[in-house]
Amino acid sequence: MTTRAAYTYQIQELKDVVVSMASMVDKAIARSIDALKTQNVQLARQVRESDHEINERRWAGEEQAITIMATQGPMAGDLRMITASMMILTELERMGDHASGIAKIVMQTADEELLKPLVDIPRMAQISREMLSDAITAFIDGNEDAAWRVASRDDEIDSLYEQIYRELLTYMMADPSTINRATHLLWAAHNVERLGDRVTNICERTVFTVTGKFEEMDGLPAR
Repeated sequence: MTTRAAYTYQIQELKDVVVSMASMVDKAIARSIDALKTQNVQLARQVRESDHEINERRWAGEEQAITIMATQGPMAGDLRMITASMMILTELERMGDHASGIAKIVMQTADEELLKPLVDIPRMAQISREMLSDAITAFIDGNEDAAWRVASRDDEIDSLYEQIYRELLTYMMADPSTINRATHLLWAAHNVERLGDRVTNICERTVFTVTGKFEEMDGLPAR
């Protein structure tokens, strides 16, 4: 294998790590929400255990990125892509932490009946998963416009979160006995809301990779 071919292979390997880690995080999010809806402690425990694998994947990916930079001396766009990959791996690891946080809430509250059937929290999670998938595709393809479109969807998650907050506050004010259950649901919703913020950060890294400019996307419309 020529030096150039080896370099190309290493770059592709790094991208593959980003894609595989995103898939692991997506699965963790889906399982954590399923566990929350059904108060399934066993499933929640699986999410918590899988977080270790996500963390390991992050460190392995970062090691690959550092090796490429140390041995290949990448320039310009390739260097931006490699450094962006490292930051994206960090964001994915933190998304895994949010899924694990939801699972922890399930394990703490499994002996309590859900305050209400969950609709908006799963909807928030579904949007965040769609955003994650599209954001990773935009990064791999180097598609700046797609990254902006993905980031603009965070407003949907924020709107749902505000709606959930108001609804749960109403429950607590009307009946103080619901405070504990409502608070735990609010914590779960906050974890999901943060997923959208993390994906927005990934989109910002994609724009940086393509343009060389770091642009704040939070609260801005798609271009």
